[in-house]
Amino acid sequence: MPQFRLTQISDTHLARRFKSLVDNFHRVSEHIDATRPDLMLNSGDVSFDGPTSRDDMMFAKELHNALPVDCLYLPGNHDIGDNPTAVGPAPSQLPTEQTRGAFTSVLGEDRWHFDAAGWCFIGLNSLIMNTGLDSEAEQFDWLAGTLDKAVGRPVALFVHKPLYLDVPYDAERVETAIRYVPQPARRRLIEMFGKVDWRLVGSGHVHQRRDYTFEHIRHIWVPSAGFVISDARQEVIGVKEVGLVEYRFQPDSFEVRHVRAKGQVDVDLDMLLGKEPA
Repeated sequence: MPQFRLTQISDTHLARRFKSLVDNFHRVSEHIDATRPDLMLNSGDVSFDGPTSRDDMMFAKELHNALPVDCLYLPGNHDIGDNPTAVGPAPSQLPTEQTRGAFTSVLGEDRWHFDAAGWCFIGLNSLIMNTGLDSEAEQFDWLAGTLDKAVGRPVALFVHKPLYLDVPYDAERVETAIRYVPQPARRRLIEMFGKVDWRLVGSGHVHQRRDYTFEHIRHIWVPSAGFVISDARQEVIGVKEVGLVEYRFQPDSFEVRHVRAKGQVDVDLDMLLGKEPA
């Protein structure tokens, strides 16, 4: 395949009770129908509350099943729970083998790899990192074998959480523990990818659009397809808007297009929940 077209969406947060988020997903679906990429990826927070509502997960899968192209998934914290960290309070819902199993039973594998257009594509479950779960060790073992086979080809990594803000080994603060892949799993991950020709990291989670390069690795933050978070709740890092990202891969190169589907609306989280900002 001389060219491979991938469209990444993220943080759809789907649930029957939130019509505005479903409407935004329908606008994304219409865009996908018009552009017909080779593959879709939802990089996490597919559902609004997966750990406590299987219906949210099932409803999200129903909507994705209607897409005109195949879709891969990665779990987000709203799908299986959030990472434990060395700093800050423990998340209210930690990932478990049960929540991970509920995700895979509905949406399929939570880690994957495939080859296309001369590239190796890898998707990882970033939420089980630092959990000590058996699935975390299994994923790192699987990744080591996958990277052995990727030597000599450019590699693209997809995860729910960005790896870091600006530099890999910034001081571990509360916000970096919550928002990015936490230490020490982050360091281990980066060291493992050091053996291959690593070119790209595509992530979501932050609900802001961002695109930057550090040491030859391009970092793409895909905004939420569903809603934005007010400045009162979250500082501005990138661009706060809903949207998606389109990639076009060719042997030894790739292009990125930042897109807002026609009709998508910047739904505000506080208005969605009927709450004032904290």
